[in-house]
Amino acid sequence: MKKVSVIGAGSWGTALAFVLAENGHDCLIWGRRQEQTTEINEQHTNKAYLKNCRLPESLKASSDLGQAVEHGDILVIAVPTKGMREIGSQLNDLIRQPKLIVHVSKGIEPDSLKRITEMLAEEIRPEAREGLVVLSGPSHAEEVVLRHPTTVTVASEDEEAAKTIQTLFMNSYFRVYTNEDVLGVELGGALKNVIALAAGITDGLNYGDNAKAALITRGLAEITRLGVKMGANPSTFSGLAGMGDLIVTSNSVHSRNWKAGNMLGKGHSLAEVTEGMGMVIEGVRTTKAAHQLAKQYDVSMPLTEALFSVLFEGHEPKEAVDWLMNRGKKNETDDFSN
Repeated sequence: MKKVSVIGAGSWGTALAFVLAENGHDCLIWGRRQEQTTEINEQHTNKAYLKNCRLPESLKASSDLGQAVEHGDILVIAVPTKGMREIGSQLNDLIRQPKLIVHVSKGIEPDSLKRITEMLAEEIRPEAREGLVVLSGPSHAEEVVLRHPTTVTVASEDEEAAKTIQTLFMNSYFRVYTNEDVLGVELGGALKNVIALAAGITDGLNYGDNAKAALITRGLAEITRLGVKMGANPSTFSGLAGMGDLIVTSNSVHSRNWKAGNMLGKGHSLAEVTEGMGMVIEGVRTTKAAHQLAKQYDVSMPLTEALFSVLFEGHEPKEAVDWLMNRGKKNETDDFSN
């Protein structure tokens, strides 16, 4: 049994806390709102995020971040990318003994173009960290709490840290692989949200299966192109954190990025979509970062460019699709250059 604190009581943090508690670990989940943590402790539900899920009675919750940090020898950080530096800084001030730190979010910081492990390494002093691990893969919270078979990967530069987290989470319905390619795993998890937004747009435009299949395939090609240029292992992008996560996020009704894209395709503005969703849409912020990375590394990412034009330059979705379809001729297998 391990003492674990999950930092963040949204849908994914709650689902992972569910797994940890079912695995017999002493798990405490931290949320910002007192009423939410009281609901978890007294009613064993978190209805704002997982409507029909009853949580294990052994799972405890607190709105006191200091209590959560003191409780856990392992900290699982499940907050949106936008809040990662803030929470990292707070953890840095609160950690008294070294902790093994796992993050489960998927995004890239615009402008700095830092991945989440890089942000956490900057915010949390080295002596406060036993290791940094990323958990990623095709994994909707709504299905995990139903104990539907789910498979993810954990990556770390420290092999033993990755194996520790593998053992921590693994059970009969939650299978965990290890991977040493932290760069590739983080890029795959973040960039698939961009393509999932675009996939939602094609569905909102009622363009059908042909367009959707082409978009996902070409989306994986440009994710891989950028990842390889940055130094990632190309095989990572055909694995769980790449192709697997891309497929599920681009097709599932549980995907908030797909839902947001679908609304855009139906004619809603980005402001209307953001207000209507009520939850963070990681793909919007990541589109800006991906657009910047494509320019920095001189990599062709036409889908990202098209989506950027819709989100931030006022172009209509159909106009972006027309531009994509009428570009110059290319060879599909030309050295990742198309």
